[in-house]
Amino acid sequence: MVRPSWTRVSALSVGVLLVTVLTGCSLLGRSGSASGPDQQGAATPTPVGKRVSLVQRLGGDGPLRTLDVEPTGRWQCRDCAGDGVDATGALNPEQTSRLQRMLDDPALAGETDEARRYRQLCIGALTSTLLIPPGLTITIQDCPGEPEPPVAYEVLLLLTQATPAQDKG
Repeated sequence: MVRPSWTRVSALSVGVLLVTVLTGCSLLGRSGSASGPDQQGAATPTPVGKRVSLVQRLGGDGPLRTLDVEPTGRWQCRDCAGDGVDATGALNPEQTSRLQRMLDDPALAGETDEARRYRQLCIGALTSTLLIPPGLTITIQDCPGEPEPPVAYEVLLLLTQATPAQDKG
């Protein structure tokens, strides 16, 4: 078995950390807080559901693609298909409902990197990391023989099939 070089593992870890920090900053930097008063002093309604971010990289040198999906189904993708193009859109109501059901599934807690004691096994494979606040991180690598966490894999499929977040290369 060929082990990944530490520079590749640490580069991906730095990328995931950067996206996590930027996602947190974007939540704090929005105009008006989710539960703060609006212009008339009334509380702003908080969307019901969970946010999810998907970070993908093909190999250690590929572009870092990110997709952020709000509880409402609105999404924003940066370098969506590894082609430098950004996009925004929305999941349809059925996709949004299905995504929220999967994100609420208690089985996700058993699929985290920590619970599975996840280690990268393949070099050059597509690595997808789901970040589900408040602190669930689930990494799935497109690596022959690697077991796929069932609920997280369904989330990954939904996100990549419903948005431009897939590799065109």
